[in-house]
Amino acid sequence: MSSILLKNIYTLMTSTDEKDQKNVDVLIKDNLIEKIGKNLPDKADRTIDCSSCVVLPGFVNTHHHFYQTLTRNLPEVQNSKLFIWLTYLYEIWKKIDPEAVKYSSLLAMAELMKTGCTATTDHHYLYPKGFDGDIMSIQFSAADTLGMRFSPTRGSMSLSRKDGGLPPDSVVQSEDEILSDSERVIKLFHDPDPMAMHKVVLAPCSPFSVTKSLMSESARLARKYSVRLHTHLCETIDEEETCMKMYGIRPVELMQECSLIGPDVFYAHGIHFNDEELKVLKETGSQVAHCPSSNMRLGSGICRVREMLDMGITVGIGVDGSASNDSSDMLGEMRMALLLQRVKNGSDSLSARDVIKMATVNGASMLGYGKIGKIKEGWGADIAIFDVSGISYAGAQSDPVAALLFTGISHESKYTIINGKVTVDNGKLVNFDEEELSRKANEIALRLLK
Repeated sequence: MSSILLKNIYTLMTSTDEKDQKNVDVLIKDNLIEKIGKNLPDKADRTIDCSSCVVLPGFVNTHHHFYQTLTRNLPEVQNSKLFIWLTYLYEIWKKIDPEAVKYSSLLAMAELMKTGCTATTDHHYLYPKGFDGDIMSIQFSAADTLGMRFSPTRGSMSLSRKDGGLPPDSVVQSEDEILSDSERVIKLFHDPDPMAMHKVVLAPCSPFSVTKSLMSESARLARKYSVRLHTHLCETIDEEETCMKMYGIRPVELMQECSLIGPDVFYAHGIHFNDEELKVLKETGSQVAHCPSSNMRLGSGICRVREMLDMGITVGIGVDGSASNDSSDMLGEMRMALLLQRVKNGSDSLSARDVIKMATVNGASMLGYGKIGKIKEGWGADIAIFDVSGISYAGAQSDPVAALLFTGISHESKYTIINGKVTVDNGKLVNFDEEELSRKANEIALRLLK
């Protein structure tokens, strides 16, 4: 049995529903939080001095596209809207190979971990013809290497340009291929345990990139195995117009017809839901992954987060693809969520604690996890630790937890603990060399561009 003692914590946030604690200790044994209290006996295998640190539950990222870390900041699409952006990048993305999947996954998860994220999904829907390897096996291996809690989606696209879709023919699959492999991946990797390190979600990419029958069959298959469902929805006005043209109905009504709606479903973006559609989300228990940086980067709009929360709709935080965000900075994404909502709804529309709840327990719920998202005895030891003693936090100590979102010039954690193991130690990635990771990612990115 291994143990870690977080000693003399400057400020501990156990959850957004409870008062922050001062000068308290947290004892971790194996993968669980064993004890919270003052002056706990120092008999642990390792003691970490947290006297200048804010300690809070690890964050949960609810939407991403790992492979896009290799095409960040491309000048040709720095100022493009979604459909133009996608059409250009597909011509590069169709060349990804096993090495690209491996290192882009390592890179995205490393960035997430170094910014306090302890559990993540990934929406990988790109399956190039002739790809020599098992994409989801590569991704799970990368997660295991780093020690990340991982609940990726087996994404899918079945409509190429010849069918009226956006992607080239070489990156889409037939419905039979998609459904067969989805079932294989669930059987091979999905662990129903609420604190599992491996879970699987099924995720038709979007209403304009898959057929109606694939959405319906994906929903049927997911429920057969009790796994969750995900898709992009109501991200742009273009998507609405395309959906009306293809099906004669708006996106949410399409989801209802395909049974891709309910408490086991979470949608990425959800910017352009109308009032009636928000009522449907509330009534069905459907959830939303809010991706503010991507929404701003592509000029897609502002999600109605405050209204959703007030209605009781669960909203999480997603960093989205690194080619539409250009970062996998989880704490930075939380800051963006805080500020963007205020542009539309005023300075009191979203508090720091609202955002932290979205990024912890809400996110855990969306990915199908239980007993993570709070620092509570008997719960999983997924913890983010930030040092607030530096000059960028000076003058902000009246509320050290909120200071993480309102102030600071670096969003990097000092320690990140996942499933009871230190994965970021004194600001450095533990299980992979950061210089090698950066070098390999740059090398692969240049190869893809060529």
